[in-house]
Amino acid sequence: MPQKIDPDQALLLDNQLCFALYSTSLAMTKLYKPLLDEMGLTYPQYLAMLVLWERDGLMVSELGERLYLDSGTLTPLLKRLEAAGLIARIRAVQDERRVHITLTAAGRKLKARARKIPACVRSASECSIAELIELKQQLHGLRERLAG
Repeated sequence: MPQKIDPDQALLLDNQLCFALYSTSLAMTKLYKPLLDEMGLTYPQYLAMLVLWERDGLMVSELGERLYLDSGTLTPLLKRLEAAGLIARIRAVQDERRVHITLTAAGRKLKARARKIPACVRSASECSIAELIELKQQLHGLRERLAG
């Protein structure tokens, strides 16, 4: 039998799933900031680098799909990474609208410095690896259901 929810209780801030996700995201970003400052990256730049460390040579559109970012958000981020000497953007000869992103030597080298970050996050979360995996799977499932 479905639970009945008092409409006034449903509007309390602490009862909002969106606020729990938002405030957790803020806390996570705050945790990452000093770690990424040491590397000269912002959080969105770090996410882009993670994808490129997985698979170098992606097209901008593929990177955008992977990060759920549109080109208007992604282009300035990539320009900053390129200015920092971490990536190169190369237009396809056959179709100049297609732009491939490749890591530079400095971009590949930065991966070694990033290796400590997951352990720092695990430690700060005070969760077991199993708990983090389960939480991540639940969040991915929620994202998929919300995306339709």
